[in-house]
Amino acid sequence: MNNKLISPIIKSFAFMVLFIALSACKQEPAKDTESGTETVEVSASDPLPSWNEGANKEAIINYVKDVTTDGSADFIPVADRIATFDNDGTLWSEQPAYFQLFFAMDRIKALSADHPDWKNKQPYKAVLENDMNALMQQGEKGLMEIVMVSHSDVTTDEFDTIVKDWIATAKHPTKNVPYTDMVFKPMLELVKYLQANDFKVCIVSGGGIGFMRAWAEGVYGIQKDQIVGSSNKTEFDYNNGNPVIRILPQLEFMDDKGGKPVGINKFIGRKPVFAAGNSDGDLQMMQYTASNKYKNFELYIHHTDSIREWAYDRKSHIGTFDKGLDEANQKGWTVVNMKDDWKTVYKYE
Repeated sequence: MNNKLISPIIKSFAFMVLFIALSACKQEPAKDTESGTETVEVSASDPLPSWNEGANKEAIINYVKDVTTDGSADFIPVADRIATFDNDGTLWSEQPAYFQLFFAMDRIKALSADHPDWKNKQPYKAVLENDMNALMQQGEKGLMEIVMVSHSDVTTDEFDTIVKDWIATAKHPTKNVPYTDMVFKPMLELVKYLQANDFKVCIVSGGGIGFMRAWAEGVYGIQKDQIVGSSNKTEFDYNNGNPVIRILPQLEFMDDKGGKPVGINKFIGRKPVFAAGNSDGDLQMMQYTASNKYKNFELYIHHTDSIREWAYDRKSHIGTFDKGLDEANQKGWTVVNMKDDWKTVYKYE
């Protein structure tokens, strides 16, 4: 797939991000027996072993110790220890395109056997022929059609199975490893560290909630009911005594930018004290967290490693980090330099 041709497409695709279903945020660390994801143990001596020693690692550990120590002036009750993490670009990679876009395109190809007319009908023809120029010419309307067709007209259970089957075999187009291998090991350690200190860790992502729920519980140890994402409209179908929830081809909620604080309030019900993101799409979540009366922590991942991952920020076609970077520097939020702060990037390394 030509990365230069993908870039303009993602600019439009970012407006949709991706969706399906609904939810909110406690969990015990879990192991996914289907994906074989390794368990990350938290060591008392070094809870973040994949992080290089430095100011950012020290700031995280000092914060957690401060707000969880009885008698501390900054002690936070367990019920209010809410941590929210973006997914794409924060917990796993997002280049050269959101991984859910690759799923949508593969889904169209899988469905094409039942739709022979797609061979000569856009935007499907472009997807089937891997013609990114032609797909780009279909604009946002064409991309929306692909997303809606690939993510709807099935039950939530059926969609869950479809995603699980895909992610069990699909590989990244340039790294040639399973997508779940592209989880950031330092961030997985951070999630486990917070959980070990009684933080309720939630995913708050622009990605589709049904897509993430299918695999994220096992990969991250974050339960399904602690995942907030974009969603399609759904409806209840009694289905002759076998009730199901059917996914409709209509967008219901976009969990991006200002939608993130709205989703947090609606589905979690408590303001976070810890938030992690990587782009301008996470800025409003950071601002919301920073307004908490309790001592709070805002963490941005800056993609600076062109060798082990990718280097991008202000002018990137995806994961643009511009206004967020300026505000983080202005307000003294923690900005992780991936190249310098992480000993290891991926869990498979």
